[in-house]
Parts: sequence; structure tokens; C-alpha cells
Amino acid sequence: MANSNEQGKGAGSSQKAGEPGSSKGTSKRGFAAMNEEQQREIASKGGQAAHQKGTAHEFDSEEARRAGQKGGEAVSRNREHMAEIGRKGGESRQSAQRANESSSSPAARGGGAEQQSKASRQGNKNGDGKG
Repeated sequence: MANSNEQGKGAGSSQKAGEPGSSKGTSKRGFAAMNEEQQREIASKGGQAAHQKGTAHEFDSEEARRAGQKGGEAVSRNREHMAEIGRKGGESRQSAQRANESSSSPAARGGGAEQQSKASRQGNKNGDGKG
């Protein structure tokens, strides 16, 4: 009888192996089988207990800085990811410039090059007379 039960578990496990999220043909049990909300609730209780007991680990600023630096280094090793980030930044900047250019007319920007040159000469004359 024990063998038939074990075989039943094995057969069930092999069926689970094809499902997404399973690994090596084993089904999720215990904590892993719970939904994310239940896991968070239990983990939170454990964290609270550790703080009450005084055994909880708290990052100091230097330790947090080192951890963040390690994470940044790990991300930056992925050149494809970094290239994608750069592309998105360039596209965002370019679209913002286009929006600014299209929303302002030559009059709103202070006129054309000729008008700006004339205004500049007049400003210099006025500035020289006052100084």
C-alpha cells in the first residue's frame, strides 16, 4: 500500500512538472503554497516578533549604501538593460524638446535671429549709456 501512495505522489508530481512555476516535479507546499497576502502577513508577524525580542537586524546608513552599490553594480553589468534605459531617456528628452519647440512660435521665443540681433544691439546701447 505504501508503494502505491508513493507512486501516486510521483505521478502527480510529474504532471505538475509541466506547469509554469513548478520546479523539478514537486508541488508547492506550506509557505510556498500560500498566496502572497498570507505570506506577507506571516512574515510581518515574524519581523515584529524579532523587533520585540531585540534580535532584528537594522541597516545602518553605511551598510545600506553598500547594499545599494552592489545592486547598482549588478544591474549595470547587464549592458542590454543599460542600453534600453539610455534609449528611453534619450527618447523622453527628444520628445520633450519637440513639444517645447512646437508649442512656442517665433514671436513667443523672442522673434527670429534678425530681431534678436537688433534687440541685442539696442540693449548694449542702453546698457552703455546707463553704466
